Amino acid sequence: MRPPRPVLIAVAGVTVTGSLLLAPHDALAGRRPPVREGSARDRGAAATPLSAARQALTAPVTAFPSGLSSGLPPSASSPRGYPREQLLAPDPENPRDKSIKLGLIPYHAVAPRLNALQRLGDRVSVEVTGRSAGGHRLYLVTVTAPESAGRTRAQERMRALIENAPAAAAADPAVRTDYKIPVFFDSNIHGDEWEGADASLRLIERLAKAKDRATADLLAHSRLYFDITANPDGRIAGTRANANGFDLNRDFVTASQPEVRAVRQTEIDKQPAVMLDLHGYVNGTLIEPATPPHGENYEYDLFLKNTYANALGMEAAVNGLGRTAAKDGVEPAQIPFRDQREGWDDWPPVFAPQYAAFHGAVAAHTVELPLAVGNAAYASLPVRELRRRAAVNVDVAEAAMRATLAFARTHRTALVADQIEVFRRGASGAAQVPVSAATVPGVAGIGPKDVYTTDFPRAYVIPAGSAQRSATAAARLVGHLLANDVRVTRAAHGFRLAGRWYAPGSYVVDLHQPKRGLANVLLADGRDISDKVSTMYDISGWSLGRLWGASVVRVRAGDLPAATAAGAARTVRAAAPTGYVAPHGDLRLGLDTPEAIAALNSLLRQGVPVRRRADGSAVVPSLARSRAASLARRYGVAFDAAPDGRGTPLHRVRVAAAVTPGELFALREMDFDVVPVSTAVLDAGFDWSAADVLFVSAGLDHARLNPAARAALDAFLGAHGLVGRGVSGAALNSATGLLTAEPVEGDEDANGVVRVVNAGNGGVTSGAPDHSFVYAPVWFTGLGPHVRVEQAYAPGDPLLSGHWRPTAGGGPRAAGGHACVISGPHAVLFGTEPLFRDHPKGEFPQVARALLSVS
Repeated sequence: MRPPRPVLIAVAGVTVTGSLLLAPHDALAGRRPPVREGSARDRGAAATPLSAARQALTAPVTAFPSGLSSGLPPSASSPRGYPREQLLAPDPENPRDKSIKLGLIPYHAVAPRLNALQRLGDRVSVEVTGRSAGGHRLYLVTVTAPESAGRTRAQERMRALIENAPAAAAADPAVRTDYKIPVFFDSNIHGDEWEGADASLRLIERLAKAKDRATADLLAHSRLYFDITANPDGRIAGTRANANGFDLNRDFVTASQPEVRAVRQTEIDKQPAVMLDLHGYVNGTLIEPATPPHGENYEYDLFLKNTYANALGMEAAVNGLGRTAAKDGVEPAQIPFRDQREGWDDWPPVFAPQYAAFHGAVAAHTVELPLAVGNAAYASLPVRELRRRAAVNVDVAEAAMRATLAFARTHRTALVADQIEVFRRGASGAAQVPVSAATVPGVAGIGPKDVYTTDFPRAYVIPAGSAQRSATAAARLVGHLLANDVRVTRAAHGFRLAGRWYAPGSYVVDLHQPKRGLANVLLADGRDISDKVSTMYDISGWSLGRLWGASVVRVRAGDLPAATAAGAARTVRAAAPTGYVAPHGDLRLGLDTPEAIAALNSLLRQGVPVRRRADGSAVVPSLARSRAASLARRYGVAFDAAPDGRGTPLHRVRVAAAVTPGELFALREMDFDVVPVSTAVLDAGFDWSAADVLFVSAGLDHARLNPAARAALDAFLGAHGLVGRGVSGAALNSATGLLTAEPVEGDEDANGVVRVVNAGNGGVTSGAPDHSFVYAPVWFTGLGPHVRVEQAYAPGDPLLSGHWRPTAGGGPRAAGGHACVISGPHAVLFGTEPLFRDHPKGEFPQVARALLSVS
């Protein structure tokens, strides 16, 4: 064991007698590899309720422009000061809340506790930022010294100046002396990692009551934000996921779930410079920064300097509690950057702390509490032991939080200056600074393995085009960029840039903007990092530019100001409407976006007689024009004039689905009528008359079915269709003999964006993008004479970005050129992941077409 490495910023504790803030202690770190907290692959069949999907698809998120509280309308002329107290109505008591067994606060007791905390004085405010997928309120608590409305306006002016005019903010003496540094604590985003919420409530109470000078100084110069429980559904149920079955700490690129959108909005509105995300369970306590590979779009020199320094302070505070392995079962804390080689990386921005860095957090950490109380421990350990462990974890969480407050108080000026520098580099187009012993002195051990930077383009253009798929997909993508606080302009006139002509209505994302890292991490292709490390913690490729169905052009260089001036480009607050209905005759709806599929399913549910043309599009009779107009407004789809009304009648498709939570959610997003099934459901006796087609990717094993269930399934597939995905789908096909094909399984951890070749001609992949997403990729050989190749991996190495290492028979070159989507009269098999975590929107229609084709 080695002593902790030195650091650039000295971690100072507060020594005032009676101070709430912890002084750090010297300690040695543990040196054990961290344990992965869960597989990225979902192996069980999802059975989440439809109501949760509807809540997630429609739930609003409270935005607080100009510092407004949730109780004020957006049009209010000036923000309220602090505190912002409100009386929260209590929730019904729930004796089944899993927190109770651990001696922790159940969700129904949170609102009364927050009401009591507000009554302690004038430091505590509570706001409701939205509702979870299960309908539970999401609470944001602010702790700060009281502010008049004028002081709050001044704080908001400085916050906006830091982001929008960072050079001016750097020169503004008021920012240096008066700006309250925002610090954000996010707890319980995994519902069965409970203790961060209890530690937050305890710390809030201490802060509200404390009379010492250090705490008064802290609150006079900072705003402390606490997301009490980011996942109340999971807290109540004792599950990692929310009511939709989503791991929320993998959703920040897609933001499909309302809990994640609420955290995202908090980070945009509050702009924290320091962020802590409290998790469990790794023994000893794991405190980021992380191992390589490091995200290439961060200003990582600033991030590492501060994150490492604060990690040392938290490590000292946690070890200083005096918990030992012999006495308490608690190992010394560990810091992955220092203590591990790989396996706990910060490459993808799907995690809360990594995403926070793109909104200006220059110190952001996952902290994994040490003693397991969930899953097998919850079921097997005595209540007394569970409560002992939970109490230890609450102490550890609070120690980490208090050390972070000491760090923020001591280094407030430097932290704010580094946040300003992040935004300045983005706005000015300045080069990133590679990390090294020279650029981040004091963090020993930095080497080439830690250097990850990128070549930022000058801009991205999302061209206006004639294809409706492109228009609808472009509007969806632009809306997502805007929701992430990425700045977008739209050209009123045509313009030329870097030798290419763009039509009026094209969107431009100028990479000279404060949050350029976020813009680029969302739109860029990404990188093949297969040769960098042997394993990754989670996904390694996610490009919205390739997977969301819109055309996105990377502009390396060019006179962007002149081009946008010629095009009269203006900043947009929302994407332009794309819905259209032809004025006369029958209507044609292209089934090439998830929005178009949802519109189709809505029409079929209403009993509209829709026909499917040979080219894969749908024909809607002229008598349904008013319904089409309503759907065009809702989904942004176009109903063009149909050349004729011929085609095959379509009917509402009822899908029996043994699929992952992300796939189930995506099917519901496209408005399919879905009945979740699994091996257990079929064994219990399933009424197959409720289904027209079976979709299988997880949780259904033909060999494990009881004889009656197996016979019923075989009978159903003898008359109906199968859509299969991955190993589970291919295994069911092999067992039932619907398609003659030999599935080949690649590396089960391989994932990323791949190049593909589509067959077209009105088939399942007609009009599909030329890239797809894979996780545990599969391809098919030995195809029978009646098997159609709908899509193949591109020849050679198909991986564009991600992590897929060459292995004997399972590497990307082994897959290159082979079929990855195949079909026959009664079955379609996917070796790709077209619905993965509700993310690759441009791939969704492939599954929809498959369901329509074989149902």
